[in-house]
Amino acid sequence: MPLLINGGRIVTATDDFTADIYCENETISRIEPGIDAASLPKNTETIDASGKLVFPGFIDPHVHIHLPFMGTNAADDYESASKAALAGGTTSVIEMICPGPDDEPAAALEEWRGHAEGKAAVDYTYHMAVVRFDALAQKQLRRIAQDEGVASFKVFLAYKGALDISDGDLFSLLGMAKELGVIVTAHCENAEAIDAMQKKLIAEGKTGPEWHEPSRPTIVEAEGVRKLTAFAELTGAHVYIVHTSCEEAVRAAVDARLRGVNAWIEAVAPHLTLDRSFAEKPDFEGAKFVMSPPLRERRHVDALWSALRSGEIATIGTDHAPFSFKGQKDMGRPPSSDFTKIPNGVPSIQERVALVYTHGVVAGRIDLHTFVDACSTQAARIFGMYPRKGTIAVGADADIVVWDPTWRGTLSKATSHSKVDYCAYEGWQVQGRASAVTVRGEVQARDGEFVGTIGRGRFLARKPTHF
Repeated sequence: MPLLINGGRIVTATDDFTADIYCENETISRIEPGIDAASLPKNTETIDASGKLVFPGFIDPHVHIHLPFMGTNAADDYESASKAALAGGTTSVIEMICPGPDDEPAAALEEWRGHAEGKAAVDYTYHMAVVRFDALAQKQLRRIAQDEGVASFKVFLAYKGALDISDGDLFSLLGMAKELGVIVTAHCENAEAIDAMQKKLIAEGKTGPEWHEPSRPTIVEAEGVRKLTAFAELTGAHVYIVHTSCEEAVRAAVDARLRGVNAWIEAVAPHLTLDRSFAEKPDFEGAKFVMSPPLRERRHVDALWSALRSGEIATIGTDHAPFSFKGQKDMGRPPSSDFTKIPNGVPSIQERVALVYTHGVVAGRIDLHTFVDACSTQAARIFGMYPRKGTIAVGADADIVVWDPTWRGTLSKATSHSKVDYCAYEGWQVQGRASAVTVRGEVQARDGEFVGTIGRGRFLARKPTHF
């Protein structure tokens, strides 16, 4: 069905103007002032956007939906995660495929695609995690990048013995990525240092969730960034540092960029809004806020916003990893267990855009262009989806968010579409919400409620562009 969005203030990463948008055949076909509705097909659906902002569909470049981790599996599936994303204004996601060290990459890709096909209501693509790099894995990774439309890899410099890879394999992988034009996304910490510090703390009886952050302080994150960017400098590979949590890590990445390293920095919603005091809540409540890298002191929250405003941080994702408090997070409850057994993650896929708008735009930390750029456009550019995604332009996919900037409300589990059993931002006041969300021209959400079609989401095949 054709769609007309009229009278809205269109804001992209670079433009700000009032016009009407006409969408047909899943794409934007006209952007003009005063499109005459009477001249359009009779079955055209109309959305009155007067007094509202109109943004390109938001892209979350870092989510986990199907995620076996620490002996359990994430609570969401593609139906619940899609509904949550769309309710918040996110129309496309990039999911991390995280196989185990004995799994073949090709089999993992098929497993993850099987969880999404026919169940996603958002468009989706993947980062392929590399946790083994033998001859078979190398052959399959080449095919995945060249033939399967997955043009980004993921490495973990953390989780010793589970997901991390050796320095030798990291160096070789970056060389392969440069050859193939694949960008490598990286969780930057130091697995060996963390393992040693965790064992020391537990031996001292320090087992609660409040000890998670001291077991992986900012220095180990900054050291991971320095290693990754040094290897990228030597190989010429392009790298993307995920969920950067602290000023020291941002500085290490910026220093590398000043040396000419092709490196991009991601922040995530929890690190922009929460601090370590949340993980220190009594009665094991802090387990709800255990993630890696961990929540930091409040000064780092301010530093991340400053880096966003200056453009040093390119994107804002979530690292959405939905593990319920009861039956999952509580596997690490002392005295029978410890903080190393708490599944990591702060679910944020539905809340991200409202949090960034409220704590960024409304608070005066960033302007609307930076908001759109960080939450949509940069992810599309970096990961090979622009201009199909990430902007409002003739020929682009009709992924559009009509945003009510005056709406005020409260974040809560009661209004969340995620299957996780808590909201990390319970009771928080926000300003602004998506009043209408379209994916390729079809309205999929209205005023926080899913009204679309499960299974309509499409896999986004991408070509390598980072040569």
